[in-house]
Amino acid sequence: MRVFTRFLAVVFAVFLSRGAVPLYLLQWAVPNVTSAATPTIAVGPQYDSTHVYVAPEDFDRFVASFLATFGGTAGKQGVFTVTPTPSSTMSQLVATPAGILSVFGFKTPIPYPFGAERTGYLVTNIDDAIRIARAAGADVLVSPFKDPIGRDAIIQWPGGVNMQLYWHTIPPSSPALQTIPENRVYLSPDRATAFVRAFLTFSGGKTVSDVAQARGVEIGRPSDTYRRVRIESTFGKLAVLVTDGHLPFPYGREITGYEVANLGDTLAKAKAAGVAILDGPYLADQRNAAVVQFPGGYIAEIHCPSGKPTASATRSH
Repeated sequence: MRVFTRFLAVVFAVFLSRGAVPLYLLQWAVPNVTSAATPTIAVGPQYDSTHVYVAPEDFDRFVASFLATFGGTAGKQGVFTVTPTPSSTMSQLVATPAGILSVFGFKTPIPYPFGAERTGYLVTNIDDAIRIARAAGADVLVSPFKDPIGRDAIIQWPGGVNMQLYWHTIPPSSPALQTIPENRVYLSPDRATAFVRAFLTFSGGKTVSDVAQARGVEIGRPSDTYRRVRIESTFGKLAVLVTDGHLPFPYGREITGYEVANLGDTLAKAKAAGVAILDGPYLADQRNAAVVQFPGGYIAEIHCPSGKPTASATRSH
């Protein structure tokens, strides 16, 4: 699947060089696990994309709505084989100041396990990354395979969290994002601790916060509390949302949260582009936030630091 993404990452770097892209339930805490012996394998969040799968007929409408909401530039669209087995998909890289997407519109059935991976992470060395991931507790679902400009693999963390790793033969060079997107992982109390320990070991990251009784408005349950763990690493930001699975729609469906400077302006642009506001705006964890759905079905959280403008009176619970 990274055949396409690696190719388009090069296209993305060219665009950037030309200035085209403006840039709970658990009761115990997870220790801040880092390992000085673990080599740094992450490159940076400007190379880590959310994977979005849409129907081919929704492809262009989705890309247009995402760019209208966040700004940025789309790479050249094409039809590629991006898996190690035969397949055909429309593919496009979408680069915005708040994060990047790898968009896929398969024209053939999607080979297993592609379609379930949430992100693609650029690593400095794919073999080292696989070795470290395995040692940290990950399962390698798709062994490394070649693409025209590098190699790819898919791994699975405790709790069933799938991610793609990729490596470039020629290292890319892209400027930093304006804001770092948040990878949002929903897990059960049974597997959350194992996931956090494994991911911290792999990423060399740190636990920024571990709140045992975060406000339930963040998961659509304003009368309840849940556990939230925030992690930061060279890969970017990651939030672990630990719940009993009693989640009202659309919570649990959003896999990325995007930080913007002005939530009100962003939501206005989104609505004008045909994006549905599913919940919010609401105030929690020092941020104003909303959950939206783009044409084609992609669901995302959008937030800005509290004290910044929102679209309307913000709910506080």
